[in-house]
Amino acid sequence: MNQRDIATQERAQKSRARNELPTLLGLVATIIAMAFQDQLFGDLSNTPLALVKFIGLFGIMMVCAFGVVRHADAVAELLGEPYGTLVSTLSVTVIEVSLMASIIMHGENNPTLARDVMFSTLMIVLNGMIGLALVIGALRYWEQEYNLEGARAFLVVIASLAVFGLIIPNYTKSVPDPSMFPFQAGLFATITILFYVVFVIIQTARHRAFFAEPVNGNKASREDISRHGEVTGSLAFHVAMLLLSLAPVVLLSEYLAILVDHGIERLELPAALGGILIAVLVLSPEGLTAFHAALDNHLQRAVNVCLGSALATIGLTIPAVLAVGLLTGRDVHLGLDQLQEVLLILTLFVSALTFGGARTNVLQGVVHLLLFFVYLALIVSP
Repeated sequence: MNQRDIATQERAQKSRARNELPTLLGLVATIIAMAFQDQLFGDLSNTPLALVKFIGLFGIMMVCAFGVVRHADAVAELLGEPYGTLVSTLSVTVIEVSLMASIIMHGENNPTLARDVMFSTLMIVLNGMIGLALVIGALRYWEQEYNLEGARAFLVVIASLAVFGLIIPNYTKSVPDPSMFPFQAGLFATITILFYVVFVIIQTARHRAFFAEPVNGNKASREDISRHGEVTGSLAFHVAMLLLSLAPVVLLSEYLAILVDHGIERLELPAALGGILIAVLVLSPEGLTAFHAALDNHLQRAVNVCLGSALATIGLTIPAVLAVGLLTGRDVHLGLDQLQEVLLILTLFVSALTFGGARTNVLQGVVHLLLFFVYLALIVSP
C-alpha cells in the first residue's frame, strides 16, 4: 500500500469517526441523565431552566435520530429489498412508539396522544414537507416530473389507512372509541398491518418500477431510488451503529416525556403540541432528505421519502399504540375531532389533485404550505 492509499484510508477513518460523534454524545447524555435524573428532572419549577433542558435533550435526540436514519439506510442498501425498507421503517417506528409510550405512561393519561402524533405526521408530511419540496424544486426547475403510478399507490393506501384509523373510530357503535375494546383494537391493528404489508410487497417486489425516477416521458427506469444509504462499512458495523444510535433516543424518551408533560400540564399548552414534537423529531431526517432530492431535481425520491414516512407512521404506529394501550390499561382514542376530520379530508383531496398529473409546479406547493399554516394556526386558536 502506497502513501496515497494510506492517506486516503486515514481520511476515511477520520470522517467515519466524526460522523459517529453524535452517537457518542447521545450515549454520554444518556448515562448522565440516568445517573442524575432526580437532580435534573425532579424539580422543574424554574421554567427557563426547564426550557433549556428541553432544548438540549431534544437536540441530542434529534442528532441521534439522524444517525439512526443514516445507518438504517446503509443497512437497507446492503440488505436489498424488501428487507431494507422494513429495517428503515421499523427503526423510525421504534423511535416514534417509544416517545409516545413514554408520554402516555408519564403523568396524566393522555388518550389522544397517538392520534395527535399520527395526525401531526400527516399534516407535516402531506402539507409541510410536500409543499416545501414542491416549492423549492419549482423555484429552481419551474416544473418537475415524478412517477404517477407510484404516487397514486402511496396515496390510495395512505387515504384508506387515514380514514380507517382516524375517522371511522368516531362512527362505530362502541362507546367512546372502539380502540378501547380488545376485539375492535385487534381488528384495527390487523387491518392496518395488512394494508402496510401488501403495499411493501407491491413497492419492493411486484411493481418496483412504479417508485423509480421517470425516464423518457413517464416511463420509469428499473432503478429503485427509494433508499440511497451511504455505506461506509460492513453490514455488522452499520447494524451495531444503528442500535447504538437508537439506544439514546429510546432511553432519553422517558426524560423528554417528563419535560413535555410538564410543559403541557403545568403551563397549559395545547395538548396537540406533544404530537407535533414527536412528529418533528421523527420526520426531520426524512424531511432534509426530501428537500435535498427536490433541489437535485429528483422529485420521485422526495415523493418516496415523504409519502413513505406518512404510510409507515399510520401502518405501523396504530397497531403498536393499540398494543401499548391494551397491555398497560391506558386509554387510546384514535378518532379525530370534527375540525381535524375536515382538515384531513381536505388534505387528502388536495394531495390527490396535486399528484393527479405527471408534473408539479409552485402553485401546488404553495397551496400545501398554506394548508400547513392553517393547521398550525388552528392548534393555537382552534
